Amino acid sequence: MAILKFRIYFEEDDSIYRDVAIKHTQTFKDLHDVILKSYEFDTKHQATFYRSNEKWQRGREISLEKYEKEYKAPPMLMSETAIGTEIREPNQHFIYQYDFNKNWTFLIELINVSKEENPKIVYPAITRSEGIAPSQYGTKGLLGNKFADIEEKYDLTKAGEGFGEKDEEGEDAGYDDADDGQDVPDEEV
Repeated sequence: MAILKFRIYFEEDDSIYRDVAIKHTQTFKDLHDVILKSYEFDTKHQATFYRSNEKWQRGREISLEKYEKEYKAPPMLMSETAIGTEIREPNQHFIYQYDFNKNWTFLIELINVSKEENPKIVYPAITRSEGIAPSQYGTKGLLGNKFADIEEKYDLTKAGEGFGEKDEEGEDAGYDDADDGQDVPDEEV
């Protein structure tokens, strides 16, 4: 059984990509699911693949379902189309479009074909992740969800030692240099 390895580039930044391995007998629906998982997107929106060439021109459509739009040719359905049936050349290209309102677009390139199936891997599998994935619904920082844990562990809303409040003159408030509360002049050198 052939194992196909695809590199899925985020269209707006080709330094962000995911490599996935999938059996040639698995469907485009399986590829759709693993792409969304690899980029941490939900599965709530419309999606379609296009067969493509090296110039990234859109060809035959392989759609999640038949949508209310005009087609040049009826689309093939992801759940009924095995990936191996659409491989026409050694470095086959596809374009994947997700959420037609946001127009998330990914460029897919076949980068390897192997005859050996790894018994330790459940296919389809994410084999490599490069770059921080775009956030589907807003901003995503470098820390992501981990920042909330840091915020809870270290109460960042309260000032800690060395981070006191300042008075009107920019001096630390609540700190006296002498026991009587008077400022002591600096000694002359």
